[in-house]
Amino acid sequence: MRATVRDVAALAGVSPKTVSNVINGVVAVRPDTRERVERALAELDYVPNLSARGLRNGRSGVIALTLPELGNVYSAELAQWFVELARERGWTVQLDQTGNDPDRERDLVSRARAHLVDGLVLNPVSLSASVLAETEGLPPTVVIGEVEPEHVDQVHVDSRRAAAEVTTYLLDRGHRRIASVGAARPTDATATSELRDQGHAEALRAVGLAVDPDLRVPLPAWTTSAAATGFAAWLDEHPLPDAVFAYTDSIAFGVLHVLAARGVRVPDQVSVVGFDDVDPAAYAIPALTTVSFDRRAFATAALDLLTRRIAEPQAAPSTVVVPHRIVERASVAPR
Repeated sequence: MRATVRDVAALAGVSPKTVSNVINGVVAVRPDTRERVERALAELDYVPNLSARGLRNGRSGVIALTLPELGNVYSAELAQWFVELARERGWTVQLDQTGNDPDRERDLVSRARAHLVDGLVLNPVSLSASVLAETEGLPPTVVIGEVEPEHVDQVHVDSRRAAAEVTTYLLDRGHRRIASVGAARPTDATATSELRDQGHAEALRAVGLAVDPDLRVPLPAWTTSAAATGFAAWLDEHPLPDAVFAYTDSIAFGVLHVLAARGVRVPDQVSVVGFDDVDPAAYAIPALTTVSFDRRAFATAALDLLTRRIAEPQAAPSTVVVPHRIVERASVAPR
């Protein structure tokens, strides 16, 4: 038979209420007591009865995190922080992906309602086609990413400003022909690509340069393989740029691969910058200069907003902008 809270309490020598406090993570418990309870939970292989909990307090103890893609390093790092930090709050995280498909996004939100998920952290790629354009019946929701719904809590990095800063960083080092790899596609642009386009263009205009359409390299997907294929095809038709602004680190890895395969020296012949500062960026050859932000702070801010939204459904929406910085490594030529 499955162990109960009373079984755990008896083994740990505490009350059932103390066991519940440890499991739910809402009430502070002395460290030595928590350790005894956690040992008992592990020994008895205790599994919370989420259905019973939901009947008692109207909560499932589960939140949903949906990302466009789960197969890249950035998503894996971000999801890891959400899982770890949600666990500290007594939540289990249900992971899913939308595949950049608004219809799939709507389906996931419907399933979130049906499965008694307490809240939803959603990363839509565009607002106009997103389920967030329809406010009625949404579960408690926090948006992560650069779409800008005024009626929903949101956490994001200022992509436009970061793109302007990293472009200025390249311009200050004498680069003028800067290829933007991952630029917005005319038919299915994402909010992130559009904002990074805008920031890149603003920095060029600030020094009297116009955006050169021949230096824009849209991609069908922001993956390393798509970047390698797309950038190689672009290089077949265009001269070598002074520098590359890759809209993600995953894209930058594809660019670095193509340049190395063609014998192009980075940064001696071409400088390369990325965006996100995923863990492998520091170990690329050469190590990748990139835009960095604190993933833990990002997930914490989203979970804070979700906690408040669940407790106060009518509260005014809030937006948190997570600070960013440029991490200088070996992939950009010095001044």
